[in-house]
Amino acid sequence: MSLQNEQWPKLPLDQWQDTYETVHLWSQIVGKIRLSQMPWVNHSWHVPLYVTARGLTTSLIPYGTRTFEIDLDFSDHRLHIATSSGERCSFELRPMSVAEFYRNLMRGLGELGIEPRIWQIPVEIPGPVQSFSENETQASYDPEAVGQFWQALLQIHRVFTEFRARFIGKVSPVHFFWGAFDLAVTRFSGRTAPKHPGGAPNCADWVMEEAYSHEVSSAGFWPGAGLGEAAFYAYAYPQPDGFSEYSVRPEAAYYHKELDEFILPYEAVRTADVPDNALLEFLQSTYEAAADLAGWDRNQLERNADPYRNDS
Repeated sequence: MSLQNEQWPKLPLDQWQDTYETVHLWSQIVGKIRLSQMPWVNHSWHVPLYVTARGLTTSLIPYGTRTFEIDLDFSDHRLHIATSSGERCSFELRPMSVAEFYRNLMRGLGELGIEPRIWQIPVEIPGPVQSFSENETQASYDPEAVGQFWQALLQIHRVFTEFRARFIGKVSPVHFFWGAFDLAVTRFSGRTAPKHPGGAPNCADWVMEEAYSHEVSSAGFWPGAGLGEAAFYAYAYPQPDGFSEYSVRPEAAYYHKELDEFILPYEAVRTADVPDNALLEFLQSTYEAAADLAGWDRNQLERNADPYRNDS
């Protein structure tokens, strides 16, 4: 394998399923704290976390005239809280229940004079769920597995950022949605869309309606939810006629009828001759399926070259 392949770690879900489920819920607690303090931004863009050189961050959160941020450090395996007035606190990320994580985080915030109130029910997770402060069930943390997941996010974020830069229409940041535990980037045609039907578990329908108020072509990465393996996904809303039959690349990509989305296994990208190119092919071809079939004005929305790059 090439040097580039070596930068894309293996992510066998069966080897870190318990840790994955635990960290997913931890991230929801952190994300809901951000949600509780932020002004509403279109399409819930005030909600996500962001990939950093060490893990995931909330970025700055307002609290009165102060600001603070929470970082999940997957290199040193600690949670850090820092405020704009200079106070800091942290605690170790280790095997602990969701309830213990919740108590530790709220205690740390309280010591810094920050007392957010959040709805404690997990969102976008099917089946019966427990409130964060009562969940003693999920309690796993494998530092090596979490480190590999973060390393994968770094590579994926890099490629998603390159893909995002090719679009001059409205396009989302590359952001990590803690609801479905996925890294995503979304392009918009500029046209309004039909009312979304909603239906996400423990998520108000009006949230989905606002998120999908305009036509989108969206792509992202799941570490394994619902598929049994890490995979990339791509979908359009509303889905144009012929979308599911469109020929997309690379060869390993396929249309998942139950999800109504295109899927590309992460392992197919990791083991490709050039992983970046395989992923970019998937992102581009699935976008073309959405844009061409729905009649997007691609000449006005796309940029074919970087005007600031000098290759001479």
